[in-house]
Amino acid sequence: MLIENKKVGLIKRIREGSVYYVFPGGGIEEGETPETGTKREALEELGVKVKECIAKVGFNGTQYFFLAEIISGTFGTGQGEEYADGNRGRGTYLPMWVGIEELSSIDVKPKEVALKVQSLFNK
Repeated sequence: MLIENKKVGLIKRIREGSVYYVFPGGGIEEGETPETGTKREALEELGVKVKECIAKVGFNGTQYFFLAEIISGTFGTGQGEEYADGNRGRGTYLPMWVGIEELSSIDVKPKEVALKVQSLFNK
């Protein structure tokens, strides 16, 4: 999870007529822990360094959410297949910054993580 200037990095998804947002992420490969998989995906996709696990959520299986910081590269220039292969039939992926105060008013999946982020920064 990337947070900068009271904004969080999300992926805007448009799929089969639906518009929703997800946190950047990826899968864990065989033999990886959630932490090592997250580090690999973060560097491959967004050029970021993982700091700490802030949430473990049951949503379409178990998902782990990490706080990250940008150490190099440019947010939104991922080279993963979701960006490169437009013929996958999985809709569009648009990395974008969204204000933390907006998280409760847009369709973010999973919603409980968006609300947790909002509560952490609105103290």
